[in-house]
This record gives sequence, C-alpha cells and structure tokens, in this order.
Amino acid sequence: MAKKGDYFGMGRLISLIFAIIPVTSWLFGFVTRIKEGKIIAGILRIFLGWNIIYILDLILMLFNGKILRLLNC
Repeated sequence: MAKKGDYFGMGRLISLIFAIIPVTSWLFGFVTRIKEGKIIAGILRIFLGWNIIYILDLILMLFNGKILRLLNC
C-alpha cells in the first residue's frame, strides 16, 4: 500500500504538490491542525504559516512525507 501524506490522508505525491503551492500549504496546514483539534497550532499557522513554516513544511514533506508539527500537545 502507498505511503500516505499529511494533508487529509492524501497520497505523498499529491501532498507534496499541495506543499509546493504556498496558498494551499498555508490553508491546508491550518485546516489540518483545526481538524486534529489543535486550535492554537492552527492559529499559529494562520499568522506564521506564510514564511519560515512554509519552507520547513516543504522540506519536511519532501524528505519525510509529513508537515511540521508546531505543538504536539
């Protein structure tokens, strides 16, 4: 079975494509955190997700298939 990516359980290639596009990375990162019940992490993604978090998400999605977890609680 193919390894799943981090955006809504989509495949790794589709998640990587979404991570490359800044708007989808920002929006899907926010929605994913809210869906997980991590409201503070979602709010941080709204305000900080367009700069360094975007670059880190892109690198981590490329190598690990997962996006950055700001808060693991």
